[in-house]
Amino acid sequence: MIRIFSSLLLAALTSSAVLTVKAELESDLWGRSLVQIESTRHQYEFFQPWSRRTSSNSKFGVVVGGQRILTTADYLFDHTVLRVQKGGRGAWYEASLKWIDYHANLALVEVEDTGFWTGLKPVKFADPVPVTGEAKLIRWNDGRLEMRRLEINRLRMGRSALSYVDLPQLELDSEIDGVGWSEAVVYQGSLIGLTTSQARSKCTAVPSFFIEKVLEEVEQQRFLGVGYFNFYWKKAENPAVLDYLKLEGEKRGVIVTEIISIPGHETRVKPKDILLKVDGFDIDITGDYLDPVYGNMMLERLATRGHWAGDKIPMTVWRDGAEIELEFKLATADYNKEYVPSARFDMPPEYLMAGGLVFQPLTEPYLRSWGSEWQRRAPVRLVRLKERRPTEENPGCVLLSLVLPDSYNLGYQDYRYLALDKVNGMKITNLPELKHALDHPKESFHVIEFLPGESVQKMVLDAVQLKSATQRVMFDYRLPTDYFVGSKDSEP
Repeated sequence: MIRIFSSLLLAALTSSAVLTVKAELESDLWGRSLVQIESTRHQYEFFQPWSRRTSSNSKFGVVVGGQRILTTADYLFDHTVLRVQKGGRGAWYEASLKWIDYHANLALVEVEDTGFWTGLKPVKFADPVPVTGEAKLIRWNDGRLEMRRLEINRLRMGRSALSYVDLPQLELDSEIDGVGWSEAVVYQGSLIGLTTSQARSKCTAVPSFFIEKVLEEVEQQRFLGVGYFNFYWKKAENPAVLDYLKLEGEKRGVIVTEIISIPGHETRVKPKDILLKVDGFDIDITGDYLDPVYGNMMLERLATRGHWAGDKIPMTVWRDGAEIELEFKLATADYNKEYVPSARFDMPPEYLMAGGLVFQPLTEPYLRSWGSEWQRRAPVRLVRLKERRPTEENPGCVLLSLVLPDSYNLGYQDYRYLALDKVNGMKITNLPELKHALDHPKESFHVIEFLPGESVQKMVLDAVQLKSATQRVMFDYRLPTDYFVGSKDSEP
């Protein structure tokens, strides 16, 4: 009996020792591949676009080939200083941004100091990526490598963290707090993703198969950006709709409902087209195709499955009672091609101040100045403009954001949040157009007209006194300049 007990105890101790050694080896492996990144960056006040403050954020990155660090793009925008640290403690090294794409939410960081790379090891990417089972989240925490379990829930398409396009995402279940800072998600010794966000017990990660394809394109200098299908569609689950569109044969495909207009981009699909095939894959009535590796996936995945912005993808559509074969050119994800841009990275807010009147382009970052519930708290008129589509004639919107009180603008000092239509008879869609219009007054007056429906329709100002009033307001309110349109390198 004693011998049996001793044998069982020895087996248990041996098993425990093996697990301990295995955990130590795994910790050592990932400790040489995971680094911390500190980003110091400008934060801008859109209500006072000439104001700014500095903040710092800490996140993570993994070592990849070519002595580079891979991380997500979040919190690297508007940065002034980048530093990295290995081993969870010790010296910080100066770093620089090698490459970044905000729509893909990926970035590469490099370090010139060769001593930094001593002892570091590139990660191995998982291929294919598991879509169920148990994985681990790894991050540095107060100098200690923290390894926590999480469950892989599914692979799905979802809105990219910094963009309006849908990209593949790993959905993970976890009770860990504070996730979403590009922590490494690993499975059996390989990287399967980098975290991007967390909502309660669920977090998302950019899957490694997408990361690896992007890095290949960047390495070959072929990456043209993320492409997407610039149309909306609805499921064809109601057979009566397909009958109305005279679809022959079995019920299949989805119905195109709206084209997202992009100036200069031709879209060959039309509303009421039934989308039957994309890139050779059949589309079912729910909008899914059968991926040979990952099973049922939403058709938006086909825009990034070996394709990039500008690529042409074969499609089969049902139109006017017949099947039609066509080539669809993927639209380029570009914030500047939105009527109200969703984001504005690596550039201070643009503005023009004339006689105390402050004009700014209408952007989503400006609207977000009203807080997390900006869609409810910001002026309704401005929020609704977010729904507009750009055209060649009307690609954007400029608004009178506030008035800095001065004797010149007496009576107008309470005006704000008003969208411009014309100035001195000229249509205004951006600040350079506004500046040009103000150089051409009408009979010694500036006539400012606002969009129909605004509470104020017109303002009239003395053109002769504008220059002196502008100089006076700049001095009184300590403005660095009265006009800023440019890039990060030319900020005021």
